[in-house]
Amino acid sequence: MGFEKVEHELHKRRSGRNLGVGLVLVGFVAIVFGLTVVKVTRGGLEPAYLQKQQGSN
Repeated sequence: MGFEKVEHELHKRRSGRNLGVGLVLVGFVAIVFGLTVVKVTRGGLEPAYLQKQQGSN
């Protein structure tokens, strides 16, 4: 008896779409992470009131 699992065409299309959505999500997370790293390394995390005080001196 051969119980072969045949993948339906709908499952193939869904897996392709899921892969695409996953790659877009990973790309978005990478962009947000990169922007966060740049913001932290440049020291731009001071509160706004301190930035105003430094600008007026």
